[in-house]
Amino acid sequence: MARYTGPKERIERRIGEKLGIKGLRSQLSKTAITKKPYPPGIHGHKPVRKLSEFGQQLKSKQKIRNTYRMLEKQFKSYVKEASTSHKDAYATIINSLEHRLDNMTYRMGLGQSRDQARQLVNHGHILVNGRKVSIPSYKVNIGDVISVREGSKKSSYFVNLVPQWLPKYEAPSWVELNKENMTAKVKGMVTVEESGISAGDLQAIIEYYSR
Repeated sequence: MARYTGPKERIERRIGEKLGIKGLRSQLSKTAITKKPYPPGIHGHKPVRKLSEFGQQLKSKQKIRNTYRMLEKQFKSYVKEASTSHKDAYATIINSLEHRLDNMTYRMGLGQSRDQARQLVNHGHILVNGRKVSIPSYKVNIGDVISVREGSKKSSYFVNLVPQWLPKYEAPSWVELNKENMTAKVKGMVTVEESGISAGDLQAIIEYYSR
């Protein structure tokens, strides 16, 4: 599957906000957006004009899409599906994004970034209800149990690296996490407030794709 392989912090500088793309590094003062708080390129230092309505919608779309580390086609399908459903569009979009297996692996604290969590899924380290699933976009449901494959627990990553941050990690309310066994149960749906995504950004992306 195609994926973005360019400089990740360049995305944050272009949008003008930290998105947590680099995991722990994003929380430090070493990030590119901290050192260079202006857009990349030779015109980056010039004053930024006020964005048009379309520009604001595009920025919101780029912000959410890059937060969840998705490509345009799949992200667009989530928004379109939510917009045409009879359910709450905001909640539908959020839960489509949050209930992806790569995101749930990240929410378990097994990866410090969503890219790292996606790699764990791609490499076959993650089980859903005892069965290996290597599809990052796989949708997990309420009651599903996510765990690490027994053979993978012996790897250097899970033996030496994960224990450095997992004991201090606090899982969100919709994830019932067992840190000792590295397992998690999906407890429920995710609210807009819990996701950390603003309602204004969600409305903007719905308007962007309804043009």
